[in-house]
Amino acid sequence: MTPSQRPIRRSLPWLLAGLSMIGPFSIDAVFPAFPLIGARFGVDSVGLQQMISVYLITYAAMSLFHGAISDAIGRKPVIVAGMLVYAVASAGAALSTSYGMLLTCRALQGMCAGAGLVVGRAVIRDSLSGAAAQQLMSRVMMIFSVAPVIAPIVGAQLLFLNGWHGIFWVLMGFTLMLAVALILFLDECHPPEARTPFHPSTLVRGYMEFGQDRQFWPLLISCSVNFAGLFLYISSAPRIVRDLLHLSAQGFPWLFLPVVAGLAGGALMSGRLAGRRSVVFTVNLGYGFMLAACAFHLLAALVSREPTLPWSMLPLVLHGIGIQLAFPTLTLLLLDRFPHRRGGASSVQAFASLTLCAFVAGVMSPLLSGHMLYLALGASLLTVIGWFSWRWYRAVTRRPLGAQHLGPTVETELQTEITEPR
Repeated sequence: MTPSQRPIRRSLPWLLAGLSMIGPFSIDAVFPAFPLIGARFGVDSVGLQQMISVYLITYAAMSLFHGAISDAIGRKPVIVAGMLVYAVASAGAALSTSYGMLLTCRALQGMCAGAGLVVGRAVIRDSLSGAAAQQLMSRVMMIFSVAPVIAPIVGAQLLFLNGWHGIFWVLMGFTLMLAVALILFLDECHPPEARTPFHPSTLVRGYMEFGQDRQFWPLLISCSVNFAGLFLYISSAPRIVRDLLHLSAQGFPWLFLPVVAGLAGGALMSGRLAGRRSVVFTVNLGYGFMLAACAFHLLAALVSREPTLPWSMLPLVLHGIGIQLAFPTLTLLLLDRFPHRRGGASSVQAFASLTLCAFVAGVMSPLLSGHMLYLALGASLLTVIGWFSWRWYRAVTRRPLGAQHLGPTVETELQTEITEPR
């Protein structure tokens, strides 16, 4: 029976949607609790950003291994174990008696959170193919796009329940229930006869070969820095909302709603352009939107000393549209560099993007989030680096890109191979 013919349970989309929410909630739900956590442990805003960066660093590191481990022992054990350990880490975070203990638990959360998203992508590819896989991925990504808006709102409401501890208790309860549901309703889709032994040395050598490809590097840089420019604003949300916009914990939607609107709109535009416009046109249009967003951010920061609503946040819509236009095409080109190792190439791309996002959250955000002009300059720098990397790729490639189009088969492969970095 082929993957497209294999029957799946009706619960599978809901399970995968739940797994996709772990990452956004782990990052965004804790933003409203930053002042309380800082007061409890005597940590300033710079130190509080480490809660995001340590999570992203361990998430990035383990993203290189989750897929390979699931290839060796099966998908279900990796996902279930990841959710159970995540629940334990969440309980440890809620019971933390020192900031060092809290950071350790956050690091453990990062190590496990990626199991659901990375291996969940493999579950879709094992279970379905063609249009069915694309439809399922679209449904899961819709939940993934909404989660960043819901997370800070939920986090703010949980502060009234049990302070900052309540956020981690809810994360523990959610992942425990998800683990039980996975045990009961998730079918193993990677049979023993299809499994391959896990050899870390072979895995590392394969990754090193990617670095020897001339076209791999500019594509990798472009894929990674584009989202990092937008993530600079996302990771700076606590200071933007509270210190610059002077809003309460209920004000986070002012930042996150434009981001999600842009990402959703860009995804819709990207789907309509697929197969109708060239690779060059699509990527250039994406960078046009991103550069326009940076220009509007700079203009708004220069014209007004204090950010104003909604004008200071509206450029985030353009930035989100640009990312969703450029990211799928750039990632497709990256994966096509190694047709027989697309999973490995996707893991390297995820690792690079998450590592850069950790640097943005831990270093750039604390340095730049005190003023909208500094944030605009930082985001502009990252976007320009991505644009120059795209131009670098155009210079080193040997084939005429203008005639290439993204066909429906390739679009399906793209949707099932890559994971959006958050």
